[in-house]
Parts: sequence; C-alpha cells; structure tokens
Amino acid sequence: QVELVQSGGGLVQAGGSLTLSCAASGRTFSSYAMGWFRQAPGKEREFVGAISYSGARIMYPDSVKGRFTISRDNAENTVYPQIHSLKPEDTAVYYCAARPFQPLSTVAEYDYWGQGTQVTVSS
Repeated sequence: QVELVQSGGGLVQAGGSLTLSCAASGRTFSSYAMGWFRQAPGKEREFVGAISYSGARIMYPDSVKGRFTISRDNAENTVYPQIHSLKPEDTAVYYCAARPFQPLSTVAEYDYWGQGTQVTVSS
C-alpha cells in the first residue's frame, strides 16, 4: 500500500514556473514509478510525465516536452515535477500516481493516486 500526498500548486502568471511535490508513505517508494497527470474541467485526465523507480528513465508527452521536468529523491520518498514557461492552457488539477517499477502513460496502469492539486495560470 502506498499513500501519496501532494503539495504545491496555486495561482501563477503565464510565463512563470512552478514546482509541485508528491510525498509517499511506505518503505517501498524506490520500487515504484511515479507518473503525473492533469485534468482540466470537462476534459479527460492527461498524461504529462513519469519517472522510473530508479530515476534512470523519464518520459514526457510532446505537449509538455521541454517545459516539464520530473525528479525524485528516494531517500525522502518524494517526487518533484517542475513546470516552466506556464501557459493558461496548463490550468488543471495535477495528480501524481504510482505503479511498480517502470513508467507508463495511461491512467489505468497506475495503482495509487494523490489527492490532486490545483494549478491555475493567469494570462
């Protein structure tokens, strides 16, 4: 069992940067890949990046590549996504999620989810 608690988010001006965090409970955090998704009102949950259990493999979709950076600290059981050059269309609730070992880009492949955190980008 893994519990994920998110922090960060809030209101940011377009062009700015934001760092979120997702802290995991349990001693097996280093065995889990961590994914990040976002969901805007009226839209489906969208994949925005993921990092493997070791941090050796990181994947991003083309929609955020170059603006979204994920890192993890297995000693602190925490994963940190950074979003740069924020745009109003980045406004959404952002979710972290965990699955064993290797990252994937589909919602259904993740076993545990954080509570979500709102990111609002003003123009």
